[in-house]
Amino acid sequence: MRGDLHEANRRSWNAATAAHNSHKGDQAAWLRGGGSTLFPEERDLLGEVAGRTLLHLQCNAGQDTLSLAALGADAVGVDISDEAVAFARRLSAESGIPAVFERADVYDWLEEAARAGRRFDRVFSSYGAVCWLSELGPWARGIAGVLGGGGHFVLVDFHPVAAMFDARMRLVFPYSGGRAIRSEEGIRDYVAWSGEGLLHGAEYREGVVDFRNPHPSHEFAWGVGEVVGALLEAGLTLEALREWPYSNGYAPFEGMRPLPGRRWAPPEGVPEMPLMYGLSARKPG
Repeated sequence: MRGDLHEANRRSWNAATAAHNSHKGDQAAWLRGGGSTLFPEERDLLGEVAGRTLLHLQCNAGQDTLSLAALGADAVGVDISDEAVAFARRLSAESGIPAVFERADVYDWLEEAARAGRRFDRVFSSYGAVCWLSELGPWARGIAGVLGGGGHFVLVDFHPVAAMFDARMRLVFPYSGGRAIRSEEGIRDYVAWSGEGLLHGAEYREGVVDFRNPHPSHEFAWGVGEVVGALLEAGLTLEALREWPYSNGYAPFEGMRPLPGRRWAPPEGVPEMPLMYGLSARKPG
């Protein structure tokens, strides 16, 4: 595992998250009023969460975690960013939706949690998560280690095929292999790009303008087969694997076409391609 690159990413995420959160209006009031940041794809794969213990890995600023807690899940969110976890804790307190948020590198957290005997009915991760993992084996084994018998891991993420292209749809990045891809620009202000699309109808504020991240970031290219293979090798049983030709809430390419439900399709004239995938894997027992 590349702990040095994880630490570099933590710094980049801290700077970016402060910019991201500057655009978010009164999210606490919106959540109190029944707002939810969840999409149908993850709701379907997760199934009933009321009364379940749920671990949300790489939870970012906590909106999805709190949306799941509002459905009755006993939720714990984990993220590497200090800024994200601090925001999530404030949002929990101000919205009145109880959840626990813990700051840690996901690998360290999973190892310590398994050693401490912490177990969950659901483990969940979504939307730009896998690309920050420097190794899949320890991640998958860590998930298996904190799932209770019969528990499920659910992942919904942007498709690695789509991640091969830059914003102008030029083929520039590898599909798989886990090689580190350094960005001198660091994590950018994708919330500003997407406006209300990522805020699920909550108020959008201008916030930070023309954000420039002083810290570089490092992503890792993993193919769907590598992700599934790691989970199978960790002893989980694959129960569902799905692909979708649209992107939820986020338009990764120039000229993308809006669809109902805050989804985005490829630009006009571009053939259909997978933009997201999802899976559910069960721990036997």
